[in-house]
Amino acid sequence: MVVSLIRRAKNTVRLLLVVRLRSFKAVLPFVDGRKGLEIGGPSAVFEDAVRPLPIYSRVGSLDNCDFSRNTTWASHEEAYSFSPGKAPGKNIFRDASNLSSVASQSYDFILSSHNLEHFANPVKALQEWKRVTRPGGGLILVLPDYSKTFDHRRTPTTVDHMFEDFERDTQEDDLTHLPEILDKHDISMDPGLGSTEEFHRRSLDNFHNRCLHHHVFDETNSRELLTRCGMEVLAVEAALPCHIFLLARIP
Repeated sequence: MVVSLIRRAKNTVRLLLVVRLRSFKAVLPFVDGRKGLEIGGPSAVFEDAVRPLPIYSRVGSLDNCDFSRNTTWASHEEAYSFSPGKAPGKNIFRDASNLSSVASQSYDFILSSHNLEHFANPVKALQEWKRVTRPGGGLILVLPDYSKTFDHRRTPTTVDHMFEDFERDTQEDDLTHLPEILDKHDISMDPGLGSTEEFHRRSLDNFHNRCLHHHVFDETNSRELLTRCGMEVLAVEAALPCHIFLLARIP
């Protein structure tokens, strides 16, 4: 709980420094009055006021998918309350790389902020998000720029490796990257984490907490990943303090 509060406070301070994205107007046709699904929300980057992409107030409706009712970042009820004045959507409790309970082409757009890096099999997740989105719909994806986070000592994951994970049907209990993470994680940039020993113990239990960044991203491999997953990338934009924003159209 203390770790979660410290992270939220730090993120709030950082977000106060962020200005609206240049690509904001390009996003609006995909979300204005439309039905969406968020992965791992709610996300401060989509809130109103001074936020890089204030779109919560523009959507028609929004559901949410999270792997558990209680995570390091949020506690969920059945209803998904994401913005004052907006009717709540519903929460779907399951891994977002397996949305078998959701019919194909159910949504107009997908939102995901600082979430995909926590998937051991990101291609599998993206293919599911693509499946449940109507043709011509949008993916609004926000990833952490590894060079500006505690991952800065690592090397951006190759897209070939992510597709190899997909071909092997890598599951969410996979710890392939754990030795690299333990060796290169910059604890000084992760306040509230605790000692190295505490970090190690938490990491070994990643299936239940999903805190690890399995893969790390920059603007190049994030664009390539979406393109190779069959999406049309319309915008890639960096934003303070450490965001990579991508807008893609679903074919």
